[in-house]
Amino acid sequence: MTEQQKEALSGMAPVRFEERMSRHTTFRVGGPAEAYVEPTLSQLKKLVSFAKEEGIPTIVLGNGSNILVKDEGLRGLVIVVGSPMGEIRVEGEEIVAGAGALLSAVSAAACEAGLSGLEFAGGIPGSVGGGVMMNAGAYGGELKDVLVEVDALSPDGRQVRTYDVSELELSYRHSRFADSTGEIILAARFRLKPGDPGEIRRAVSELNRRRREKQPLEYPSAGSTFKRPKGHFAGKLIQDAGLAGFAIGGARVSEKHCGFVINSGGASAADILGVIAHVKEEVLRQSGVLLEEEVRIL
Repeated sequence: MTEQQKEALSGMAPVRFEERMSRHTTFRVGGPAEAYVEPTLSQLKKLVSFAKEEGIPTIVLGNGSNILVKDEGLRGLVIVVGSPMGEIRVEGEEIVAGAGALLSAVSAAACEAGLSGLEFAGGIPGSVGGGVMMNAGAYGGELKDVLVEVDALSPDGRQVRTYDVSELELSYRHSRFADSTGEIILAARFRLKPGDPGEIRRAVSELNRRRREKQPLEYPSAGSTFKRPKGHFAGKLIQDAGLAGFAIGGARVSEKHCGFVINSGGASAADILGVIAHVKEEVLRQSGVLLEEEVRIL
């Protein structure tokens, strides 16, 4: 990126240069972003349009909860869709949420409004944008169960299109946006059902209690490291392979839940990638099942 390009970007939004991505991922690892910004919607459109015209590589992220940024860092422009695009609005039995809103905050807003259907999302650490992109889910619920439509920005930053849920190609941990379309999720509309706020709150609390008991939330991680293989559970395959506690540097397979690779302290991205590679190799050797990463490696 040239100095002139950096100067132009800085004139459009508060861009930070050589920003450590370890500050912005739940794994707490990752090298520097050449340029980093958390824009408003109007700033986002200008930035995307300029980057497209100038041929600047662009990566769009949410809350950093399902990614692993390598130690070398990221070249180009890293756009984080965060709180400046995180408005949450209740409209009758529907909730409209900006892509930067946290799923936990949307779940809480639904609870306050006496709307049921997003209880499962109360403990998911991701944002609406990231959640829609991967059809986030937990405890038997998925976003596809309650999504109505999604607004997305074209890759050139010039047009906003509204997609009906039937056009989103939603399946397990997948949507059309996961296929490198270049579109940027801006907002989502959810349709819920009336319920008793007290019962909804108790359901969320119970799911969060189960999450605390079963998941290593006391350590930095990206959540479940691997997708669920058909007919199997990743955590059980890893445990059965004798890999509980396997570590490289500060990265370790959690003994509490083997489906999680955690940063037990001072891990590098290379440590985590080494653990992931070894786990995949051993599970394939012992069970014949090839695990696929759920975490997105950048």
